[in-house]
Amino acid sequence: MKNLIEISKIVTKKKVRKIEIFDDHSLKHKNSKFNEFYEALMAGKFKNDRDAASFLYGCSPTDDKYRQLKSRFRKRLLNTLFFLDVNLPSTSNYDRAYYSCNKDWTLVKILLSNNADHTASALARQILTTALKFKFADVIVNCSRILRKYSADTGDEKGYEVYDQHIKQFANVLDAEIRSEELYQRVIMNYLKPQSKNQNLRERIDTYCDALVGLSEIYESPVVIYNMYLVWAFRYEMLHDFEAMLEVCNKAENYIEENPTYYQDDKLVTFQLKKMSAYLHLKDWKNGKINAEKCLQSFPVGSETWFKFMEYYLLLAIHTDNFVNALAIYNEATSNTRFKRLTGHAREKWRIYDVYLNYIIESKGSDNPILMAQKRKTFRLSRFLNDPILFPKDQRIFTVHLVVAQVLFLLEKKSYNAVTERIDRLKSYANRQLKKEEYFRAIQFIRLLQQLNKAEFQIEDLTNVEKYYNRLVENPFFYRGLISELEIIPYDKLWNMILAQLQ
Repeated sequence: MKNLIEISKIVTKKKVRKIEIFDDHSLKHKNSKFNEFYEALMAGKFKNDRDAASFLYGCSPTDDKYRQLKSRFRKRLLNTLFFLDVNLPSTSNYDRAYYSCNKDWTLVKILLSNNADHTASALARQILTTALKFKFADVIVNCSRILRKYSADTGDEKGYEVYDQHIKQFANVLDAEIRSEELYQRVIMNYLKPQSKNQNLRERIDTYCDALVGLSEIYESPVVIYNMYLVWAFRYEMLHDFEAMLEVCNKAENYIEENPTYYQDDKLVTFQLKKMSAYLHLKDWKNGKINAEKCLQSFPVGSETWFKFMEYYLLLAIHTDNFVNALAIYNEATSNTRFKRLTGHAREKWRIYDVYLNYIIESKGSDNPILMAQKRKTFRLSRFLNDPILFPKDQRIFTVHLVVAQVLFLLEKKSYNAVTERIDRLKSYANRQLKKEEYFRAIQFIRLLQQLNKAEFQIEDLTNVEKYYNRLVENPFFYRGLISELEIIPYDKLWNMILAQLQ
């Protein structure tokens, strides 16, 4: 009762008249500008403030009406964060507990700032019990500091020593977690740079890996252990040692299975995606398919993770010549009701996959009746060949992919004058707009097409192709999800397909 009295006094003095949040009840009022804003935002109708201001009020984003609505809308969204439903089936116990602990920790700080020390300490003890179960080092240290002070104020010597011991033990664990996070962050900060620019990371990552192993041997922290496995996976990926990367990911999955208390969705997804990447680079269709079918059952169908997995699955099928499977994967992904909600980049990639799948049917279908039976009536070749194809600067590689696809179709039709026009356009991109360190393989492939054009598409007259082809072989396909590294059909394989077609 003492706790309720303390809380009631605070609420009576400082309560607000109304709590503004987005819940099922408030979202039923369709005529509200807040709800109109919310629904349009979720439907992906806005790219910037100008779009939103025009849609809501037909005004500029600097107009006071829009700025006031946006400010109040933001506040309402933030208020709603305190009432999220974390009991959804897809939320892990670990994530649910961490959210609850931090939400309740906010209440502890509010209570302390209003001199409700007794209630704050009672709540801190509840949080601490959960935090100790899940080894939330930061939460344990924070709660133990509050409880140690409360024990000192109330003369509870026994309690004081217990909380002091928690602080001493988990402060060290927290230091180790912070260090492990630092090492992981140093890796990911440089990981996505072009391979030619992350030499420093290549030199240092062994040291990071050894340091993380050392920390994991001293501290039984899930944070440290996850970061250790992640950095080792990145290390082997950078070395293109995909067998070793698979082994690390399997060890990480075993750790997750053996320690269900620390299970986290995002960590498991990361390791599973790394495994798909390994199977893709190893061209291991059999094990990749087994892994994909198993993992896809654990993701909500149509989720962002599900689409990422489907992309790797599709690329694996294409790269291993399992074209009928590739078409089935493509059809399953694009027929999903949530496909239209994908962001621009993701949706454009699937459009490009569609074009290349149609080329595969066109070029391989005569030898494969099952494949030919998959011919897509919705694909209009003449429309595609007449498409000027021009993407924004940050998506320029999409332009390259589709112009290359035009080259492929035109070679099938023996329209060599039109092929020459496309190759000249690609040459311009290679010379002026594609950075060598980011698009090295694409540039080498374009150089091969240039040599083909010089030989007037006569294979026996080809010259000076070895150096460009050897560069492709020496710098194999390497895809980390970056659009600059995307190859629907690996360039070296695509070159051989073109040569076979012209023979």
